[in-house]
Amino acid sequence: MGQLVYVSITGLKVRHIWQQPVFWRHAIASMSQAQAAKGCLGAEAQTINGIHHTRSIWRDRDAMLTYLRTGAHLNAMKVFRKIATGRTYGFETTDIPDWESVHQLWIERGQEA
Repeated sequence: MGQLVYVSITGLKVRHIWQQPVFWRHAIASMSQAQAAKGCLGAEAQTINGIHHTRSIWRDRDAMLTYLRTGAHLNAMKVFRKIATGRTYGFETTDIPDWESVHQLWIERGQEA
């Protein structure tokens, strides 16, 4: 990639199977918001070992925080603790981590959401 960007990684697990529809409603809306957000260079999701991961790449941390505190993502954060558990990790880099690295960074450095 070459340029310095901010990468945000999340890994979430739904608490109970009956909460899956609510989880996915919020996850899909939040992903759509991220993909359209000013300063977002890319956002994707993948499930690894039962953990629902996201990897989003941002122009900078401020762009990510603006997204985080508004719209569908803000609504998801309001119900998060009732429906899921998880951890997040964000960092500046010039190299975008692949999915294997995303999962490993999440395990090693993720902070409780």
